[in-house]
Amino acid sequence: MYGYRKIHDDLLSLCERCCPNRVARLKHHSWIKAQSGYKKRPGYYGVKSAVVATNQIKQSFNIRAYKVWVTDITYIRNCEGWLYLAVIINLYSLRVLGWSMQSHMQIDLVLIARLMSVWRRKPTSTVIMHSNQGSQLTSLEWKSSLKKHNLEQV
Repeated sequence: MYGYRKIHDDLLSLCERCCPNRVARLKHHSWIKAQSGYKKRPGYYGVKSAVVATNQIKQSFNIRAYKVWVTDITYIRNCEGWLYLAVIINLYSLRVLGWSMQSHMQIDLVLIARLMSVWRRKPTSTVIMHSNQGSQLTSLEWKSSLKKHNLEQV
């Protein structure tokens, strides 16, 4: 998995002085090659396909009441890697209701953002939750948490 650049960096960290071109040449003469990636074997992996909700909003974002929330996940590159941010916004007032930041993009990222938005707004009537239908936002855990808090996914 190591290419000549990583090997050169490791040698420098071990206080061995050498040129990157020399490392590349020695790798070539020794028939050592970097493995670029692993291939996924085709087959069934036991995961049910997600059921996508119907799109009731149809991209008309001119909402006249506090009844539609939108959510999405974005990622931000920083010096330590990637930071994933999930945000829930009220479409009428364009205010951020809930957010969550994690170093991974798993289901708890969106669940924490949803919990914060429900805690801040405490919806009494049914609120429509619109999303891009990513894997986290179509999971069974997400759908069951929406039903508990009077939210409807579209």
